[in-house]
Amino acid sequence: MFKRIDHIELVAQDCGRLERFYTDVLGFRVRSRTSVPGGLELTYLDLGGTTVELMHYAEARPAPREAGERFGYRMMAIEVEDMGKALAYLKGRGVEPAWGPIQRPSYARAEIEDPEGNRIELRQWIERP
Repeated sequence: MFKRIDHIELVAQDCGRLERFYTDVLGFRVRSRTSVPGGLELTYLDLGGTTVELMHYAEARPAPREAGERFGYRMMAIEVEDMGKALAYLKGRGVEPAWGPIQRPSYARAEIEDPEGNRIELRQWIERP
């Protein structure tokens, strides 16, 4: 019945800045762009069969950033082949981990943030459960 996650939506303050981060740093490719009457701009980015939809509404406002955990969406996760190499590559692009890395018997995990503060988990599977 349910097949897969079709896409993830991010409401962006600056679509151009986020698009550059997701394409230039993380390797997504732009699939398409479109405008919807009423002022909505959409950009579809793909990576390995996953789509991130960047949405820009002229009237959107930033949500308050509160410390600690909260209910709701937390982050997306991107699988990496080698955590050390991924973090070294990101450091060369000016992106430092916001958390981690940690090593567990079956995986390594770290978190980064995109330019608008959206968390992205990096996960290297050593042994899938």
